[in-house]
Formats: sequence, C-alpha cells, structure tokens
Amino acid sequence: MNEKDILVKNMLRLQQDELTSCIVYQKLSKREKNPHNSRILSEISAEERSHYITLRSYTGQDVAPNRFLIIFYMMLVHLLGITFVVRQMELNEKDISEVYKNFPDTQYLAEMAADEERHEQQLIGMINEERLEYMGSVVLGLNDALVEFTGALAGFTLALNDSKLIALTGSITGIAAALSMASSEYLSTKSDKDPGKHPVKAAIYTGIAYVITVVALVAPFVLISSPVIGLCVMLMMALLIIAFFNYYYSVARNESFKRRFTEMAALSFSVAAISFLIGYLLKTFTGIEA
Repeated sequence: MNEKDILVKNMLRLQQDELTSCIVYQKLSKREKNPHNSRILSEISAEERSHYITLRSYTGQDVAPNRFLIIFYMMLVHLLGITFVVRQMELNEKDISEVYKNFPDTQYLAEMAADEERHEQQLIGMINEERLEYMGSVVLGLNDALVEFTGALAGFTLALNDSKLIALTGSITGIAAALSMASSEYLSTKSDKDPGKHPVKAAIYTGIAYVITVVALVAPFVLISSPVIGLCVMLMMALLIIAFFNYYYSVARNESFKRRFTEMAALSFSVAAISFLIGYLLKTFTGIEA
C-alpha cells in the first residue's frame, strides 16, 4: 500500500468520525433547552460538517456515520451530562494533524485542523451545565466521605470485628455525617453569596454525593460475613469510586486525571491505614473485645 492509499484510508476513517460527531452535536443542540448551549452545540456541529466536506473533497467518497456511537453518546448524555460527552468525543477523535504531518502536500490542512481544534475547545469551554457549576459541592461530599469513611470503617473493622455491627455503626455514622456536610455546605454557600450557586442545591449535591459513597462503602460489610474480607472489598470499592469520579472530573474539566487520582487515593488510603492502626492500638490497650 503506497502513501496515497494510506492517506486516503486515514481520511475515510476521519470522515466517519467527523460525520458521526456532526450528527451527535446536531441532536444535542435540538434537545438542549438552554439557548446558549444549543447555539454553541449547533456551531460545533457545523464545524464538524465542514471538516467532513473538506476530507470528502480529497477522498472523493461519501461514508456512513457510526450509528452505534451516536446511540451510545446520546445515552451517555443522560448519565454524565453534555460537557463530559462533548469532551470525551473530542478526546476520541483522532488528531487530524497527525494524519497529515508526513505528507507535505497536505501540510496546510494540518494547520487548518489545529486552528479549528483550538476554536472547538473554546466553544466547549463556553458550555454552561448546572452539574458542573455544582461540581465543587460534589467534590466536597465525595472527598470527605472517601477520606473520612474509609478511615472510620477501617477503624471499626478492628475495634468491632463483626461485619453486621460494622455496617450498622458505619451507616449511622455515615448518614449523620452526610447531613452535617450538607448543612455546612448550605451555610458556606449562603455566606459566599455566589449568584451562580443556590445554597439548597449545593447542599443537596453534597449530601447525595456523600450518601452514595457511604452506601457503596458499607455494602461489602452487609454482603460479606468476614470483616477483613469486607474491609478489602471496601477499599477496592473506594479505589473504583476515586478512579471513576476523577476520570469524569478530568474529562469534564479538562484537567489531569493522574494527579487528581493519585492525590485522592493517597489521602483516603493513608487515613484508612492510620485509623486501622488506631483501632488496633485502642483494642490492645483497653483490652476490650467485641
């Protein structure tokens, strides 16, 4: 296969990516109730179509969109929001300039692609989405629940040594802590007087994030009779929650996944280890056996 055939093959793949993205953005713009977001999504859709037309002028062929990806992205919007899906689509798209860089006669296309990529990133940054406006509240609830609760459950494991008792104690502690955190976030947001954030909504986001984390971390002790195995599964659950949330956050906010994941995992597991040690020391020195 010569260089021209390779270039045409790559262009056809890119054509499909661009057409698929164009259709997804078009569908999103029609379902979006916010006029500002709808306009931006429509603009991005138009840009993706222009990419498709430019590539078609080189290949001389039409391609069909990826119907599976269109359905997948539309379902994902309901779960994770528009901003996440849009940024994920941009990450998944192959860098057009990479395709062209080894072909001198298409160098200007690489420059055009880079300019359009910068423009698209600017447009994506202009999208307003409520769940991202309250991301700080979600981070507060999630971080606090992971750091505090992994530590508390690790301490309970040695101090109580009974899965059902650990689950019961942990649930009571978790619900009380969730209500406390939600109240604190309400007062904090009200004091800040930020016009973009409603105190009640901020409190709800914080509380829900905390409760969901508590349920996920307590579940292993409810389902597993061995406290030690329950603790191991709980720590794995904590790691999965940290990984999932930080992946979502890094994509939606266009930040480094590795740094955030490492930082949160280190904090949670350090507190868990210290709490486990404290539980062991208290049990040893007090002589109390559960």
